[in-house]
Amino acid sequence: MSLELPKFKAAVVQASPVFLNAEKTVDKVLDIMREVARNGAQLVAFPEVFICAYPYWNWILTPVQGSKWFELLYKSSLTADDILIQKIQKTAKELDLTVVIGMNERGTSFGELYNMNLIIDNTGEIVGKHRKLVPTWAEKLTWTSGDGSSLRVYPTKTGNIGTLACGENTNTLARFTLLAQDENVHIANYISLPVAPPDYDMADAIKIRAAAHSFEGKLFTLVSCSTIGADAVKMLETDCPNAAELLNREHAAFSGIIGPTGVPISEPLIDQEGIVYGDIDLSKCIQPKQMHDILGHYNRFDIFELRVNTAKTKRITFL
Repeated sequence: MSLELPKFKAAVVQASPVFLNAEKTVDKVLDIMREVARNGAQLVAFPEVFICAYPYWNWILTPVQGSKWFELLYKSSLTADDILIQKIQKTAKELDLTVVIGMNERGTSFGELYNMNLIIDNTGEIVGKHRKLVPTWAEKLTWTSGDGSSLRVYPTKTGNIGTLACGENTNTLARFTLLAQDENVHIANYISLPVAPPDYDMADAIKIRAAAHSFEGKLFTLVSCSTIGADAVKMLETDCPNAAELLNREHAAFSGIIGPTGVPISEPLIDQEGIVYGDIDLSKCIQPKQMHDILGHYNRFDIFELRVNTAKTKRITFL
């Protein structure tokens, strides 16, 4: 019997959440899900912590000034079993749509927050939850680190999906861990980062990372990046009057779909809001692997060895 690999249309979203408002953000998510489904998409990727805010205050305020904003973020964050997440699950099932979306996950200890990507399949089931392993730079003021238990690939109707958030896509070992589990669709979601050093082009940096992963692994990478909404800027201006100036920068966001040769398969978006669509045929991953399959003939596992601790972090051990 010949091998039949999935063919489908994918969508990646470049948009802003409704800042610090989970209910309205989920309403926006549901509207976008219905739109991409009407346009024939079977897989949609949303940005990093799209539900429902990125902690931009960490970059433009002092830690003391940002403390009250952390409290607001904690209170507006959700758990994976929240009724609002269940709305997304129900809609995913109704639309026969696989969804990958970033959220702030509230932990059990007050102040415990995780940057998490949810993978919801077309039956509405949560098949995966990946917590960002290492918060980047100023993000350490907000998020707790995840562990190796969520560094996994999840089989879905649209292929084997793996996901990493933002700067994690720079981590070669994390990326190889996903590739080694036969990942063939990678979701890389980001936030718009206008507060980077002057010589750092965020859009180019995102594209380079996505192209590298696709080219090395011979797979498809879906990049979804958020934008900064006017509501976020207005709220932050109460503590930082020049927030608009600090958060306004060109080439701060990139969203697109990269094929297994490292080249975009459709026109990407830079900075402006919108949705990028692309037709994915996983059989396109076969021929490039004949040249370089770093999971097979183009590697030396008798020389190299990668060990990954997939145990969940334990707070305490009772004897």
